[in-house]
Amino acid sequence: MVLLARRLGMGVAGFALVGVIAGCSGAGQYVWFDRLPQDKLMSGNEYFIDVGDMVSIKVLGHDEMTVRDRVRPDGRLALLLIGEVIAAGKRPGALRAELEGRLKDFIVSASVVVNIDESQPPTVLLLGEVTRPGGYPLEHDLRLAHALALCGGLTEYASRSSIYVVRDRPAPMRIRFTYDAVTRNVGRAGEFQLHTGDVVEVE
Repeated sequence: MVLLARRLGMGVAGFALVGVIAGCSGAGQYVWFDRLPQDKLMSGNEYFIDVGDMVSIKVLGHDEMTVRDRVRPDGRLALLLIGEVIAAGKRPGALRAELEGRLKDFIVSASVVVNIDESQPPTVLLLGEVTRPGGYPLEHDLRLAHALALCGGLTEYASRSSIYVVRDRPAPMRIRFTYDAVTRNVGRAGEFQLHTGDVVEVE
């Protein structure tokens, strides 16, 4: 629960960017799913490199620098010339841009290609008033509705209007859903895509 509390505390800064914030005592600060700007919805579908992913990195014209390796538990990969690079938590495009920037000291106009050859199933944590709380890998179906089904649904004590998705990246955010909106897919709430690191909290 300490980790969850930290996640919720970090979310406050991100809400200022959203601009449509609601809150009440006990619930903390959040934004309703149906008031979430489209760019925030799309950002939730972006892929972030994770520990255990098999990543291929090629520097065009420099085959000796080609790397194909799994991201280590510390989130890093090792490359020639520039050494250790933090890969976990970054989009492939962001990692590519970072590598090209760091290679400027060694290669003129370096052009880098980053591919994810194998990815780990996204894992989310379901907490609170759900039948079977815990961590769940979402191998083929990343929908919020699917995650709630995996944990057995809500308990009889759950608030049907207080389902939250708490995430740290690309910006801290706490998004609120109602159970009916998720199960009936109102406004495509049930299709909301989760990704690794998300915490689903049911009050």
